[in-house]
Amino acid sequence: MGISTQERLDWLRLARSGGIGPVTVRNLIEYFGTAAKALEALPDLARRGGGARPVRVCSRSDAEREIETLAKRGARLIARPEPDYPEALAALEDAPPVITVKGRAELLKADKIALVGARNASANGRRIAADMAAGLAQAGRVVVSGMARGIDTAAHQGALDAGSATGGTIAVVAGGIDVLYPPENAALFDRLGSEGLIVAESAPGTEPVARHFPRRNRIISGLSRAVVVIEAALKSGSLITARYALDQGREVMAVPGSPLDPRCRGANRLIREGARLVEDFAVAPPIYRVRAA
Repeated sequence: MGISTQERLDWLRLARSGGIGPVTVRNLIEYFGTAAKALEALPDLARRGGGARPVRVCSRSDAEREIETLAKRGARLIARPEPDYPEALAALEDAPPVITVKGRAELLKADKIALVGARNASANGRRIAADMAAGLAQAGRVVVSGMARGIDTAAHQGALDAGSATGGTIAVVAGGIDVLYPPENAALFDRLGSEGLIVAESAPGTEPVARHFPRRNRIISGLSRAVVVIEAALKSGSLITARYALDQGREVMAVPGSPLDPRCRGANRLIREGARLVEDFAVAPPIYRVRAA
Protein backbone atom coordinates (compact mmCIF):
# COMPACT_ATOMS: atom_id res chain seq x y z
CA MET A 1 0.00 0.00 0.00
CA GLY A 2 1.31 3.44 -0.91
CA ILE A 3 1.18 6.64 1.06
CA SER A 4 -0.58 9.91 0.39
CA THR A 5 1.09 12.99 -1.08
CA GLN A 6 0.65 14.69 2.30
CA GLU A 7 2.31 11.84 4.19
CA ARG A 8 5.25 11.85 1.78
CA LEU A 9 5.58 15.60 2.34
CA ASP A 10 5.57 15.07 6.12
CA TRP A 11 8.33 12.47 5.87
CA LEU A 12 10.41 14.85 3.75
CA ARG A 13 9.92 17.70 6.21
CA LEU A 14 11.02 15.44 9.06
CA ALA A 15 14.06 14.22 7.12
CA ARG A 16 15.14 17.77 6.21
CA SER A 17 14.60 19.29 9.66
CA GLY A 18 17.93 20.50 10.99
CA GLY A 19 19.40 19.07 14.18
CA ILE A 20 17.98 15.54 13.94
CA GLY A 21 19.33 12.49 12.15
CA PRO A 22 17.95 9.22 10.75
CA VAL A 23 18.01 7.38 14.09
CA THR A 24 16.09 10.20 15.80
CA VAL A 25 13.56 10.21 12.97
CA ARG A 26 13.03 6.46 13.39
CA ASN A 27 12.55 6.89 17.15
CA LEU A 28 10.08 9.74 16.64
CA ILE A 29 8.02 7.70 14.17
CA GLU A 30 7.98 4.69 16.50
CA TYR A 31 6.82 6.84 19.42
CA PHE A 32 4.28 9.12 17.70
CA GLY A 33 3.10 6.74 14.98
CA THR A 34 3.09 9.18 12.06
CA ALA A 35 5.41 11.77 10.57
CA ALA A 36 2.70 14.43 10.97
CA LYS A 37 2.43 13.87 14.73
CA ALA A 38 6.21 13.77 15.07
CA LEU A 39 6.48 17.12 13.25
CA GLU A 40 3.85 18.65 15.51
CA ALA A 41 5.69 17.52 18.64
CA LEU A 42 9.20 18.38 17.44
CA PRO A 43 9.42 22.05 18.55
CA ASP A 44 8.23 21.25 22.09
CA LEU A 45 10.57 18.25 22.35
CA ALA A 46 13.48 20.45 21.24
CA ARG A 47 12.68 23.09 23.85
CA ARG A 48 12.42 20.54 26.65
CA GLY A 49 15.47 18.59 25.50
CA GLY A 50 17.86 21.55 25.66
CA GLY A 51 20.17 19.92 23.11
CA ALA A 52 23.40 21.50 21.97
CA ARG A 53 22.13 21.72 18.37
CA PRO A 54 18.96 23.71 17.71
CA VAL A 55 16.20 21.94 15.80
CA ARG A 56 14.94 23.74 12.71
CA VAL A 57 11.71 22.28 11.40
CA CYS A 58 11.62 22.17 7.60
CA SER A 59 8.74 24.27 6.30
CA ARG A 60 6.02 22.93 4.06
CA SER A 61 6.98 25.39 1.34
CA ASP A 62 10.62 24.23 1.38
CA ALA A 63 9.54 20.60 1.12
CA GLU A 64 7.16 21.35 -1.74
CA ARG A 65 9.92 23.26 -3.52
CA GLU A 66 12.25 20.25 -3.22
CA ILE A 67 9.67 17.90 -4.72
CA GLU A 68 9.13 20.33 -7.60
CA THR A 69 12.89 20.55 -8.16
CA LEU A 70 13.17 16.77 -8.25
CA ALA A 71 10.39 16.54 -10.83
CA LYS A 72 12.18 19.09 -13.03
CA ARG A 73 15.36 16.99 -12.78
CA GLY A 74 13.50 13.81 -13.77
CA ALA A 75 13.86 12.40 -10.26
CA ARG A 76 11.45 11.54 -7.46
CA LEU A 77 11.27 11.00 -3.73
CA ILE A 78 10.67 7.67 -1.96
CA ALA A 79 9.82 7.74 1.75
CA ARG A 80 10.64 4.81 4.04
CA PRO A 81 7.06 3.49 4.40
CA GLU A 82 6.53 3.31 0.62
CA PRO A 83 6.56 -0.05 -1.21
CA ASP A 84 9.35 1.14 -3.56
CA TYR A 85 11.71 1.78 -0.65
CA PRO A 86 14.28 -1.08 -0.52
CA GLU A 87 13.38 -3.56 2.22
CA ALA A 88 16.98 -4.33 3.21
CA LEU A 89 17.78 -0.64 3.60
CA ALA A 90 14.60 0.09 5.56
CA ALA A 91 15.59 -2.52 8.14
CA LEU A 92 18.67 -0.52 9.20
CA GLU A 93 18.41 1.52 12.37
CA ASP A 94 19.91 4.53 10.57
CA ALA A 95 18.08 4.08 7.27
CA PRO A 96 17.49 7.38 5.45
CA PRO A 97 13.91 8.55 6.12
CA VAL A 98 13.68 9.46 2.42
CA ILE A 99 15.78 8.78 -0.66
CA THR A 100 15.68 10.41 -4.06
CA VAL A 101 16.03 8.32 -7.20
CA LYS A 102 16.53 8.94 -10.91
CA GLY A 103 16.42 6.23 -13.55
CA ARG A 104 15.27 2.61 -13.37
CA ALA A 105 13.69 2.43 -9.92
CA GLU A 106 12.82 -1.25 -10.48
CA LEU A 107 16.50 -2.04 -9.89
CA LEU A 108 15.88 -1.43 -6.18
CA LYS A 109 13.90 -4.70 -6.08
CA ALA A 110 16.59 -6.84 -7.74
CA ASP A 111 19.36 -8.93 -6.16
CA LYS A 112 22.16 -6.45 -5.44
CA ILE A 113 25.92 -6.89 -4.99
CA ALA A 114 28.21 -3.96 -4.13
CA LEU A 115 31.58 -3.60 -5.84
CA VAL A 116 33.88 -1.03 -4.23
CA GLY A 117 37.57 -0.23 -4.26
CA ALA A 118 40.41 2.19 -4.79
CA ARG A 119 40.04 5.52 -6.57
CA ASN A 120 43.60 5.25 -7.88
CA ALA A 121 43.00 1.67 -9.02
CA SER A 122 45.41 -0.26 -11.21
CA ALA A 123 44.54 -1.23 -14.77
CA ASN A 124 44.09 -4.83 -13.62
CA GLY A 125 41.82 -3.74 -10.78
CA ARG A 126 39.62 -1.75 -13.14
CA ARG A 127 39.45 -4.67 -15.57
CA ILE A 128 38.45 -7.07 -12.80
CA ALA A 129 35.73 -4.66 -11.61
CA ALA A 130 34.35 -4.14 -15.13
CA ASP A 131 34.36 -7.84 -16.00
CA MET A 132 32.79 -8.87 -12.69
CA ALA A 133 30.12 -6.17 -12.99
CA ALA A 134 29.31 -7.24 -16.56
CA GLY A 135 28.95 -10.86 -15.46
CA LEU A 136 26.69 -9.91 -12.58
CA ALA A 137 24.49 -7.73 -14.79
CA GLN A 138 24.22 -10.41 -17.48
CA ALA A 139 23.02 -12.84 -14.80
CA GLY A 140 20.28 -10.43 -13.71
CA ARG A 141 22.06 -8.98 -10.67
CA VAL A 142 22.42 -5.30 -9.91
CA VAL A 143 25.85 -3.82 -9.16
CA VAL A 144 25.87 -1.12 -6.47
CA SER A 145 28.76 1.35 -6.16
CA GLY A 146 29.50 4.98 -5.37
CA MET A 147 30.47 6.53 -8.75
CA ALA A 148 33.92 7.46 -7.46
CA ARG A 149 36.98 7.33 -9.68
CA GLY A 150 38.70 4.00 -10.27
CA ILE A 151 36.93 0.79 -9.24
CA ASP A 152 33.48 2.39 -8.83
CA THR A 153 33.56 3.92 -12.29
CA ALA A 154 34.77 0.66 -13.89
CA ALA A 155 32.04 -1.32 -12.11
CA HIS A 156 29.25 1.00 -13.26
CA GLN A 157 30.56 1.06 -16.83
CA GLY A 158 30.95 -2.72 -16.96
CA ALA A 159 27.38 -3.27 -15.79
CA LEU A 160 25.95 -0.67 -18.19
CA ASP A 161 27.92 -2.01 -21.16
CA ALA A 162 26.54 -5.50 -20.48
CA GLY A 163 23.19 -4.15 -21.68
CA SER A 164 21.09 -6.45 -19.52
CA ALA A 165 17.32 -5.97 -19.43
CA THR A 166 17.08 -7.42 -15.91
CA GLY A 167 20.46 -6.59 -14.35
CA GLY A 168 22.09 -3.20 -14.15
CA THR A 169 23.77 -0.81 -11.77
CA ILE A 170 22.92 1.64 -8.99
CA ALA A 171 25.13 4.61 -8.10
CA VAL A 172 24.74 5.96 -4.57
CA VAL A 173 26.02 9.54 -4.60
CA ALA A 174 27.30 11.60 -1.67
CA GLY A 175 25.68 14.88 -2.72
CA GLY A 176 22.36 15.79 -4.27
CA ILE A 177 20.98 13.68 -7.08
CA ASP A 178 21.58 16.53 -9.53
CA VAL A 179 25.18 17.24 -8.50
CA LEU A 180 27.90 15.68 -10.67
CA TYR A 181 30.94 14.35 -8.82
CA PRO A 182 33.62 13.68 -9.91
CA PRO A 183 33.35 16.07 -12.88
CA GLU A 184 35.06 13.71 -15.34
CA ASN A 185 32.16 11.25 -14.93
CA ALA A 186 29.66 13.48 -16.74
CA ALA A 187 28.90 10.93 -19.49
CA LEU A 188 28.59 8.11 -16.94
CA PHE A 189 26.30 10.26 -14.78
CA ASP A 190 23.98 10.80 -17.74
CA ARG A 191 23.90 7.08 -18.55
CA LEU A 192 23.19 6.13 -14.96
CA GLY A 193 20.23 8.49 -14.84
CA SER A 194 18.55 6.68 -17.75
CA GLU A 195 20.03 3.18 -18.18
CA GLY A 196 20.81 2.60 -14.49
CA LEU A 197 19.72 4.28 -11.27
CA ILE A 198 21.09 7.12 -9.16
CA VAL A 199 20.24 7.21 -5.46
CA ALA A 200 20.84 10.13 -3.07
CA GLU A 201 20.05 10.81 0.57
CA SER A 202 20.80 14.55 0.48
CA ALA A 203 18.57 17.26 -0.93
CA PRO A 204 19.07 18.31 -4.58
CA GLY A 205 21.79 20.89 -4.99
CA THR A 206 23.83 19.53 -2.07
CA GLU A 207 27.56 19.59 -2.84
CA PRO A 208 29.40 16.51 -1.50
CA VAL A 209 31.79 17.14 1.40
CA ALA A 210 33.98 14.74 3.37
CA ARG A 211 31.38 13.85 6.02
CA HIS A 212 28.86 12.80 3.35
CA PHE A 213 30.94 9.91 2.00
CA PRO A 214 30.74 7.57 5.03
CA ARG A 215 26.97 8.19 5.10
CA ARG A 216 26.84 7.25 1.43
CA ASN A 217 28.87 4.10 2.14
CA ARG A 218 26.34 2.78 4.67
CA ILE A 219 23.68 3.00 1.94
CA ILE A 220 25.88 1.15 -0.58
CA SER A 221 26.25 -1.78 1.82
CA GLY A 222 22.71 -1.44 3.16
CA LEU A 223 21.21 -1.91 -0.31
CA SER A 224 23.32 -4.99 -1.01
CA ARG A 225 23.36 -8.58 0.17
CA ALA A 226 27.15 -8.71 -0.22
CA VAL A 227 30.07 -6.31 -0.65
CA VAL A 228 33.10 -7.18 -2.80
CA VAL A 229 36.26 -5.12 -2.22
CA ILE A 230 38.62 -4.84 -5.20
CA GLU A 231 41.84 -3.00 -4.25
CA ALA A 232 41.72 -0.89 -1.10
CA ALA A 233 44.42 0.77 0.97
CA LEU A 234 44.56 0.16 4.71
CA LYS A 235 42.86 3.51 5.33
CA SER A 236 40.17 3.83 2.71
CA GLY A 237 36.48 4.43 2.25
CA SER A 238 36.14 0.89 0.88
CA LEU A 239 37.09 -0.54 4.27
CA ILE A 240 34.51 1.75 5.88
CA THR A 241 31.93 0.22 3.54
CA ALA A 242 33.13 -3.26 4.53
CA ARG A 243 32.75 -2.42 8.23
CA TYR A 244 29.24 -1.14 7.61
CA ALA A 245 28.47 -4.37 5.74
CA LEU A 246 29.61 -6.49 8.67
CA ASP A 247 27.57 -4.41 11.13
CA GLN A 248 24.54 -4.77 8.86
CA GLY A 249 24.90 -8.54 8.56
CA ARG A 250 26.01 -8.50 4.92
CA GLU A 251 28.63 -10.82 3.48
CA VAL A 252 32.05 -9.30 2.82
CA MET A 253 34.27 -10.62 0.03
CA ALA A 254 37.59 -9.41 -1.33
CA VAL A 255 39.82 -9.86 -4.36
CA PRO A 256 43.41 -10.61 -3.30
CA GLY A 257 46.28 -8.56 -4.66
CA SER A 258 50.03 -8.21 -4.56
CA PRO A 259 51.44 -7.71 -1.04
CA LEU A 260 53.83 -5.19 -2.61
CA ASP A 261 50.99 -2.93 -3.78
CA PRO A 262 49.65 -0.55 -1.09
CA ARG A 263 46.34 -0.46 -2.97
CA CYS A 264 45.80 -4.14 -2.16
CA ARG A 265 46.73 -4.22 1.52
CA GLY A 266 43.24 -3.40 2.76
CA ALA A 267 41.59 -6.12 0.69
CA ASN A 268 44.29 -8.62 1.71
CA ARG A 269 43.74 -7.76 5.37
CA LEU A 270 40.00 -8.32 5.00
CA ILE A 271 40.74 -11.82 3.72
CA ARG A 272 43.07 -12.51 6.66
CA GLU A 273 40.32 -11.36 9.00
CA GLY A 274 37.76 -13.72 7.50
CA ALA A 275 36.31 -12.07 4.39
CA ARG A 276 35.54 -14.56 1.67
CA LEU A 277 38.20 -14.70 -1.01
CA VAL A 278 36.99 -14.12 -4.56
CA GLU A 279 39.03 -16.76 -6.35
CA ASP A 280 37.51 -16.65 -9.79
CA PHE A 281 34.80 -14.88 -11.71
CA ALA A 282 33.24 -15.14 -15.14
CA VAL A 283 30.87 -13.31 -17.43
CA ALA A 284 28.25 -16.05 -17.13
CA PRO A 285 26.86 -17.95 -14.11
CA PRO A 286 28.36 -18.88 -11.77
CA ILE A 287 29.27 -15.22 -11.37
CA TYR A 288 31.95 -15.90 -8.83
CA ARG A 289 33.24 -18.84 -6.86
CA VAL A 290 34.38 -18.21 -3.32
CA ARG A 291 36.08 -20.21 -0.65
CA ALA A 292 36.48 -19.52 3.03
CA ALA A 293 39.74 -17.73 3.72
